[in-house]
Amino acid sequence: MSTVEYMRTIREKYSKMGYAPYGWHEATEAPPWTPLAKPLSECRVGMMTTAGTYVAGQEAYFYKDDTSHRPIPSNTPVENLRFSHLTENYLPDARRDPNCAFPIEPLRQLVDEGVIGGLADNFFSCMGAVYSKRRVDEEVAPAIYEAFAKEGVDVAYLVPL
Repeated sequence: MSTVEYMRTIREKYSKMGYAPYGWHEATEAPPWTPLAKPLSECRVGMMTTAGTYVAGQEAYFYKDDTSHRPIPSNTPVENLRFSHLTENYLPDARRDPNCAFPIEPLRQLVDEGVIGGLADNFFSCMGAVYSKRRVDEEVAPAIYEAFAKEGVDVAYLVPL
């Protein structure tokens, strides 16, 4: 399926679900540049994915505009990771190798190699199919910012799906 066909398919799918045509976000200004205050090898690293990742035993994501997020302990065994996303065709690879959507083992390896200083106790996930920019701005982003602040992260690794 080409990119154009994919976009048409997505538009039709969401129209049938009762959504108004999607209004693409356009940034009006560049985000503030925030250089690291210390070397990465001394930083506490957090991770956030929009893959709908959760730990076995946690509640899966609801498919329509679920703005919740899940904490995922950074010591979670990869075989305990699960995925729930509105667009199921994004998930077969993640279910075969969770690290492609939630690279928890590579981050642990970077700690072992001394590339990064350490990991936050918890990483975070949300279901990226939230089609209201307002809800992302007012609900998702502040909740994730607060969660990272509580974890004391110096830098966050963002993994979009």
